Amino acid sequence: MEYYYWILAFHVMSFLSWMAMLFYLPRLYVYHSEHRDKLEFVEVVKIQEYKLYKYIGLPAMWATILSGATMLFLNSSLLFNTNWMPLKIFFVLFLIAYSFSLEHFRVKLSNDSGYKSGKFFRVYNEVPTLLSIAIVILVVIKPI
Repeated sequence: MEYYYWILAFHVMSFLSWMAMLFYLPRLYVYHSEHRDKLEFVEVVKIQEYKLYKYIGLPAMWATILSGATMLFLNSSLLFNTNWMPLKIFFVLFLIAYSFSLEHFRVKLSNDSGYKSGKFFRVYNEVPTLLSIAIVILVVIKPI
């Protein structure tokens, strides 16, 4: 348990980086979808989308998962003696699925076969906000 708080700090930093990608990438998809006719602009946005997902979001997601799993391993009572942790993990699984869905949309958009509108991505952009609110409330308030 000597290093537990260092792992927790790393977990929070990783989560923040992952969330930054989850919040910003769909916004890039909005710009991409709404400006398809501006080829130079779209090419720049494609590069931003790729780098944001591959170099920031994906590593941060895995760092969050691994540090979270390490903390659960070191303090398994969190998993077995609390009512809120299983629900938090459930919401995190949705965030992981959402993250992979962003890669699906990124590939579609990079192949110029994006079939979703800017409006769709504006609404889709709210998913991580709702999930992160639920996760933070569970961790800090522990309402269950």
